[in-house]
Amino acid sequence: MSKIGSDLRRTLMSLTPAFALVAVQLVFFGLPAGAFIRGIVLGLLTALLAVGMALVYRANRVINFAQADLGFVPAILSVGLIVFNGLPYLFGLGVGLISSIVLGAIVELAIVRRFVRSPRLVLTVATLGITQLLSVLAIILPRLWDEVAASERIPPPVAWKLTVGTFILNANDLIAMILAPLAMIAVGLFLSKTQVGIAVRAAAERSDRAALLGIPVGWLSTIVWMLASALSFLALFLRSGILGVPIGGALSVSGLVLALAALVIGRLRNLPTIAVAAVALGILEYGVQWNAESPLLVAPFIAVAVMAALLMQRKGVSRLDQDTTASWRLADEVHDLAPEVARVPWVRVMRWGTYAVVLASLVAIPILLRTDQVIKVTAIFIYGIIGLSLVVLTGWAGQISLGQVGFVAIGAAVSAKCTEAWGVDLTLSLVIAAIVGGLAAFLVGLPALRLRGLYLAVVTLVFALSVTSWLLNDRFFEWIPRKRIERFPLFGRLDIDTPTRFYVYTLGVTIVVFAGVRGIRRSRTGRAILALRDNERAAQAFGVPVIWVKLTAFTISGAIAGVAGGLYTHLNYSFDINSYNVGRSLEVFTASIVGGLGVSFGAILGAAYLRGTEWFVTAPEWRFLSTGAGVMFMLLVLPGGLGALVIRIRDELSGRMYRRARKKEDVS
Repeated sequence: MSKIGSDLRRTLMSLTPAFALVAVQLVFFGLPAGAFIRGIVLGLLTALLAVGMALVYRANRVINFAQADLGFVPAILSVGLIVFNGLPYLFGLGVGLISSIVLGAIVELAIVRRFVRSPRLVLTVATLGITQLLSVLAIILPRLWDEVAASERIPPPVAWKLTVGTFILNANDLIAMILAPLAMIAVGLFLSKTQVGIAVRAAAERSDRAALLGIPVGWLSTIVWMLASALSFLALFLRSGILGVPIGGALSVSGLVLALAALVIGRLRNLPTIAVAAVALGILEYGVQWNAESPLLVAPFIAVAVMAALLMQRKGVSRLDQDTTASWRLADEVHDLAPEVARVPWVRVMRWGTYAVVLASLVAIPILLRTDQVIKVTAIFIYGIIGLSLVVLTGWAGQISLGQVGFVAIGAAVSAKCTEAWGVDLTLSLVIAAIVGGLAAFLVGLPALRLRGLYLAVVTLVFALSVTSWLLNDRFFEWIPRKRIERFPLFGRLDIDTPTRFYVYTLGVTIVVFAGVRGIRRSRTGRAILALRDNERAAQAFGVPVIWVKLTAFTISGAIAGVAGGLYTHLNYSFDINSYNVGRSLEVFTASIVGGLGVSFGAILGAAYLRGTEWFVTAPEWRFLSTGAGVMFMLLVLPGGLGALVIRIRDELSGRMYRRARKKEDVS
C-alpha cells in the first residue's frame, strides 16, 4: 500500500503544473462549455505532436523541429484522396498512416542516422533541413490533383452533430477526442508491454550500455521515428477535419512553443505528463484567445504560465536531468599552437599573411562592390556579432538559446528610441543598447539557475515570441519607434550617412566586439564559464561561484546581441518588429552551428556562409547551400562547422612547417 501511495503522490506531483495551467484558465480566462471542449480537442492534437517529440528526444537526444512536417506530407496525401478523389474516409486514413510510417523510416535511415556521431546541436540543425525538404514536398504533392490543399477540410465520415451553447461539434471533433487518446495509450502500452518497446526504453536511457548488451540501437531509433511520424500524421489529419489543412506550414510558431513546453514540463521523458500538459496548454491558449482583445496577447500569457510551470518543478536528480547539456556540446574547440610551433618562421609568415589577406579583403569590399552589396556585407557583420553572442552563451556556457534575436530586438528598439527621439550619438546609443540587452538577458537567465539544456531553450524561445508579439509591438506600447531613424554624425563631426562609411563604422564595432570576446575567453571569467560547462560540480568544488558565472555569461551574451540590434536598426533606418521574429532566431542559431561554436571567428564564418550564399551567389544550383537542406548536407561533411575546418587546416599546415624546420635543424 505504501508503494501504491508513493506512486500516486509522484504522479500527482508530476501533473501539478498541468492542473495549475487549467486553474489559471478557469479563473482568468473562462470559456463556454463548447469552447472548452474545442480547447481540449486542440490540446489533444498538440499532445500527439509533443509525445512524438518526446520519443525522438529519448532516442536521439535532439529537438525534432521536423516533427509536424513528418505528418504533413502524408496528411496532404490523405486529404487529396478523400477530398479531391472522393475516396472513403477510412481508406484515406489508412493510406496516410502507412505512408507516414514509411516516411519516418526513410528520414531516419537516409538522414538522421548519418548524424549519429555528431553533436546534438548539429542534428538539431539537420532537423530544420528536414523540415524544409518535407515542406517543399507538401507544396508539390497537391499538384497531382491540380489543386491547392491549404484550408481544405476533410468532411466528417458520419452525420453526427452536438450543439453545446453556440458551438457545433461534428464527427471530426468526436473522432479526435477518441482517436488521439487511444493512439497515445497504444504508444504507452507498446513501450511498457512489448519486448521491442522495452528495448526502446532501455536504449533511450543508456544507448551505449544497450549496444554492449546486443540491442540493435540503430533499428530501434528507426522504429521511434516511425512512431513519431505516425503520431504527427494523426495530429495533422485530425486537424484537417476540424480546422482545415494548415496554411504555409505544418506547425505555427505558437504550436511549436506549446509542444516544446509540454515536453519540458514532462521532463523530456514522462509521456503521460507531457500529454496532459499539452492538453492543459491547449485549453489555456484557447481561453486566452477567447478572452483577449488581440490574439497577439496569447504569447505573453503562455510565456508566464510556462515559466511558472517550469519553476514549480523540483530540480531533477536523475542522470538525464543532471546531464542535459553533455550531448549538446560541440567537440571542436579552438586551441593555440604550441609555442615551439608558433615560433617557426614560416608559421609566423602564414599567420601574418592571413591577417594581411583578410585586411586587404575588408578594404577592397567598398571599392569593388556595388552600393547594395556593401549594405549586405554590413548586414553580414551584424549577423556575425549576433553569432558571437551565441558563442558566449551556447559555445562557452553550454546554455542553449533558441530566442537570441529577442535580445537583439530589445537593443534595436532602445537604440532607435535614443537616436530618433532624444538625438543621442550612435555610439552612446549602442552602449545603452548593450546595457539594456544585458539586463534583459540577466533576467531571462535567472531560470538558468534551475533549468538547463532543452528547458532553457524553451524559455528563450517563449521569451523571443513574447518580445515580437507583445513587448515591442507598437499596438500595445506607444514608445516603440515608428519614424525614420537618422544617422547623425558621430560626436557631431564624423558623417556616417553613406553605405561605405556605415560599413567602416560597423566593421570597427565588429572588431571591438570580437577583440572583447577573445579577451574574455582568455580571462579568468572565460575560464570559469568553460569550467562550468564542462563539469559544474567540479568547478563548484574549486570555489567557482556557479550562480554569478552563469548570469555573467547571459549578461555578456545579451549585451553583445543588444549592440547588434542597435547597428541593425540604423542600417535599415527604421525599427521593424517583423525583422526580429522567431524564425530569424532559428536562422541565427543555424548560422552559428555552421560557423562553429567552438571558435570566435566561427560566428563571422557562419554569417558569411548563410547570408553570403543567399545574397551573392547567383547560380541556382549553388544557392541551394543557403537553404536548410543545404546546411544539413554541409554539416554531414563538416559536423564541427567551418571554424573547425579552418583550425584543422591551420594545424595541418603548421605541423608540416614545424616538421620541415626540425628536419633542417637535424641535418645542420
